[in-house]
Amino acid sequence: MATDTTVPPRTAAALKRYQVMAYVVGVMLLVLVFVAIPLRYGFDVPQVSKVVSPIHGFLYIVYLVTAFDLALKAKFTAKGTLLVLLAGVVPFVSFWAERRVSRRVLAGQPL
Repeated sequence: MATDTTVPPRTAAALKRYQVMAYVVGVMLLVLVFVAIPLRYGFDVPQVSKVVSPIHGFLYIVYLVTAFDLALKAKFTAKGTLLVLLAGVVPFVSFWAERRVSRRVLAGQPL
C-alpha cells in the first residue's frame, strides 16, 4: 500500500483518531452482540449487558464525532460521510470501512 505523504497534518491526525475509534467501536459492538446480548436473553444474565451497552453507546458517539471530523477535513461527499457514520452499527463493518477509508484518504481519493 503506497501512502501519500502530502496528506495535511490535521487530516492525518483526524484519520488516526478515526482509525482508533473504528477499531474500539467495532470490538465493543462484537462484545455487545456476541457476548452481552446472548448472556442477557439466552442465559438470563443481564449484568454484562447493563455494563457493556452504555459503554458502547458512549464510544459510538465518540466514533460519530471522530468520523464526522475526518469527513470534514478529508472533504467526503455527503453519501460517503453517511456510510462511514453508519459503519459502526453493523458487526465487522467498522473494520472493513476503516481500511477502505484509510486507503482512500491516504491516496487522496474522494469518498
